[in-house]
Amino acid sequence: MELLGNLMLVFVAGLITALATGIGALPFFLVDEVSDRWNVALWGLASGIMVSASVFGLIFEGISSANGGSISGVAIGMLVGVALVVVSHHVISGAEVSPKKYEEADFKKLVLILGILTVHSFPEGVAIGVSFAELNFGNIEGIALLGFFIPLLAVFMTVAISIHNIPEGVAISIPLRSMGVSKWRMVWWSIFSSLPQPVGAVIAFYFVRIARDFLPIGFGFAAGAMIYLVASEFIPEALEVGEGLPGGGHRELLSGLTAGVLLMVPLAFI
Repeated sequence: MELLGNLMLVFVAGLITALATGIGALPFFLVDEVSDRWNVALWGLASGIMVSASVFGLIFEGISSANGGSISGVAIGMLVGVALVVVSHHVISGAEVSPKKYEEADFKKLVLILGILTVHSFPEGVAIGVSFAELNFGNIEGIALLGFFIPLLAVFMTVAISIHNIPEGVAISIPLRSMGVSKWRMVWWSIFSSLPQPVGAVIAFYFVRIARDFLPIGFGFAAGAMIYLVASEFIPEALEVGEGLPGGGHRELLSGLTAGVLLMVPLAFI
């Protein structure tokens, strides 16, 4: 019963991050579109948050883990995480569609587009699950809530990924808006794209609980996957959106990155 309760808590944490993606559609209840300048800044914010969470949360925790933490274990995990994302990209590379073509997309293509985004959201769920690895262990820093003793790292990662998911929701909603999709459906499709996160969180949590020796590798895996996603997708996406801005959007991207890092670094050292 204790394991079931733990799994339910981890699932809820992953679900919270998925629901946060729907927040990205809410601006369209107030305005018809989000400017390119704000879109670039939001992608930069998401990138800064994810890199900070990966470095100051997952990597540091993997190296200092009381359960045999090591630099080599984290490094191996990071390489595996990067490899998984690269393979995933290769598998779906022929299916990727330019956002400029979304306006002509039919329902099947829309499902395909959202499926691609769904594949990309899975590593974030893994990061949440790994961060809960020491759930209910009283010898770590954490907070007591509803009968659970939750590691501070888990709180940190859940907050970080939730904040990061908001600009992803905006990015998903922009093409949907151009297709005439209703506002509440934009909220739903945004959430739908992140639904693998609670699933990935439960799988990762269960694995690292039964295979404690692999915990540093698990931390590295989640960090490597997320950092690579930032480098290969978030930043290029931001620069593509900002091509028409003065300076190519670099100023907005840098501002967002800086804000993301400044936002998350203090939380990492609470």
